[in-house]
Amino acid sequence: MASHGFIRNTWYVAARSEDISNTLKPLKILGEGLVFFRRSDGSVAALEDACPHRKLPLSMGRLEGDRVVCGYHGLTFDGSGTCVAAPTQPDAVPRRARVAAYPVAERYGFVWIWMGEADRADPALIIDIPHYDDPTWGKTRRGALDIACHYLWVTDNLLDPSHVAWVHVTSFGGAGTDNRPLEITEEDGRLTVWRWILDQPPPPYYKPILNYPGNCDRKQHYECRLPSTAVNMSVYTPAGEGGADRPLSSNAFLNISYNFMTPVDDDHTMYFWFQHRNARADDAAINQQMFEGATMAFNEDKEVLEAVHRGMKAPKTPSLNLGLDAGAMRFRRMVERRIAEEAAEVTA
Repeated sequence: MASHGFIRNTWYVAARSEDISNTLKPLKILGEGLVFFRRSDGSVAALEDACPHRKLPLSMGRLEGDRVVCGYHGLTFDGSGTCVAAPTQPDAVPRRARVAAYPVAERYGFVWIWMGEADRADPALIIDIPHYDDPTWGKTRRGALDIACHYLWVTDNLLDPSHVAWVHVTSFGGAGTDNRPLEITEEDGRLTVWRWILDQPPPPYYKPILNYPGNCDRKQHYECRLPSTAVNMSVYTPAGEGGADRPLSSNAFLNISYNFMTPVDDDHTMYFWFQHRNARADDAAINQQMFEGATMAFNEDKEVLEAVHRGMKAPKTPSLNLGLDAGAMRFRRMVERRIAEEAAEVTA
């Protein structure tokens, strides 16, 4: 059920900004070895992690100023991938000695990379996050998690509001998450699975955060955008103020979880996230509580998804889909169509 290949002409999160410094950091993205470093002016460079001489990873060399020196024979490359020095033959720097360089951008505290055609790498195509700089909105710190599974198992999970009733009993689970009907909306490179659950107690994760007592109306909004960005929104209102046929209540509490899945290869995914809410912006205790709760829940997902990946790679009997998988399967078809479109552009 895995996708055959990856979408390349798009932005992926490669790391959190604080993860890249003036040292060489090797990463694998879409099956390709890359090396990242921060230049003296603060900008980030990303190069193919392989010296063109004998393919020793450049990350095994050293950084001298803004240049990468190969640890085998000293071939030296700048941030554009151009070979600028060859110590063993200083008067004859090989013209073909260059490595691929990748477009990079920084936004929202993340380092983004474009793995496709460099001339199409428009930073304006990076997801827009409304209210990111709004001081009335609070946000948690950014999390990162390595998961030993194909990235589409993660997007499947983030398009499945029902799994919280079993996997996240002590956090996101709650009355109605096991059997309420789901709605599906597809438009403009994104797919959303959603439902309202009315007049029920809030789940454990949200109960101490909400500023009104008693039961609530709850919307689960599970959205995935190409290539693999999940925007999961929880909306809570006092009971009687929510529902699909009502305008958003002025008392609504919104928590939006931005989740970025970056394929490492067919068997591994880098998962980055942060949460963004419309209340209690300066409450450090809530920030920490929400970050720790989400981290615990995402590690619960990690355990399940790694086991799913192993099981689905070597099934003893055929697998099947349930009705709750409809959104995930439609998103997979969107991914496959985009991959096929890119392949057709290459062969045209």
